[in-house]
Amino acid sequence: MAALVTLHFNHALLPQGWAADVRLSIQDGRFVAITPGVARQPGDHHAACALPGMPNLHSHAFQRAMAGLAEIRGPKGDSFWTWRETMYRFVERMTPDDIAAVAAQAYVEMLESGFTRVGEFHYLHHDRNGARYAEPAATSLAIIEAAAQSGIGLTLLPVFYAWSGFGQQPPSTAQRRFLSDIDSFAGLFDMAATGARILPDALVGIAPHSLRAVAPTELSALQQMAGDRPIHIHIAEQAREVSDCLAWSGQRPVEWLLDHADVDRRWCLVHATHMTEAETSDVARRGAVAGICPITEANLGDGLFPAEPFLRAGGRYGIGSDSNVRIDAIEELRMLEYGQRLIRQERNILALAPGRSTGDALYRMAVDGGGQALGDDAGLQVGASADIVTLDLAHASLVHRPVERLLDALLFGAGRDAIDSVWRRGVQLVSGGRHQARDPILARYRKTLERLTA
Repeated sequence: MAALVTLHFNHALLPQGWAADVRLSIQDGRFVAITPGVARQPGDHHAACALPGMPNLHSHAFQRAMAGLAEIRGPKGDSFWTWRETMYRFVERMTPDDIAAVAAQAYVEMLESGFTRVGEFHYLHHDRNGARYAEPAATSLAIIEAAAQSGIGLTLLPVFYAWSGFGQQPPSTAQRRFLSDIDSFAGLFDMAATGARILPDALVGIAPHSLRAVAPTELSALQQMAGDRPIHIHIAEQAREVSDCLAWSGQRPVEWLLDHADVDRRWCLVHATHMTEAETSDVARRGAVAGICPITEANLGDGLFPAEPFLRAGGRYGIGSDSNVRIDAIEELRMLEYGQRLIRQERNILALAPGRSTGDALYRMAVDGGGQALGDDAGLQVGASADIVTLDLAHASLVHRPVERLLDALLFGAGRDAIDSVWRRGVQLVSGGRHQARDPILARYRKTLERLTA
């Protein structure tokens, strides 16, 4: 058994709210005791303010390498669908080693911004000509390598992808690196789960890519394969997806899924941007988590998630960095609230209740929902992974703020610049805002990009 690690904070954000003089005891990477209202003891590591690490429930790490490469206007206007063509061209050259280098850089940036566990929605499985690697799970193992190098928590979500559109339309040549049938995917999934055992607390779930990429019989088989593991799916991200699904089935995507799958707390519906009032209420009632990715959704022009009605119906959400065009946990939360303000032309929408802090509501709900979606309880609570974010209270936007207003000042003022340290499983990986392995990981990333963009 590992030695006991103890940390003491003047203030810490516990599940029940802010507490003063909090001592956290950590063993084997998890909290074994959390005691508020006690003095600092000799040997305690001390800091002023502790937040729980933020789960990142949706990432395509390899897309970090193409940030900024899809911002030239095309001849007929641009959308997710034109962005996707740029992505297809970019991934043509990537090897497993390239994927590991890019993912490690993305994961360092995630940790520096306050993300401590990532749900890696991983669909780039095969060689550049679509052939299986000699090691079929080679690219999943590259993701596992990147998580090990960076120290981030990993919920690996191997993606099943078989078709190019609703009604089992034949896949395009550009999609050949993603494709599997149920039998080959089952083998890949087992190999990925075995490979993930090198990490101390990795989890492996299953991700049907989308209703357009998975046939109904395949979706049923994937649910059985998942068992009680997390299940994540892209759904209702774009208006065209909704119209195509209606043409195929007579139902909207979320409506179809709720009628044909056992959607429950295991599920994360990623984006779910275009939902009716009835769909919004039903998803909340089922206990599924909505995976909202505000920076990517804004970058792609997808639309805005119906956050307030979803929350008032009892829904749970988490946030994700998705395309990783910008990796910033604080900005994801800020943009989530600001999008709702722009629609409603009001302020403090997602606080929901009079007198409640908006920053507090956003942060705590995203921690809870993200932990559920990734299959590992998050937060400063006994039994959870000892993932902690500390703040620099000398930052200009945080000085002389009462503790009850710190999250408002962080989200709407200071941003990620006020993040000082990040602890993962009781080990400090980020200090002074910089990851301890940033320099070698960045050097490898630069060499990789030099080749990929030549």
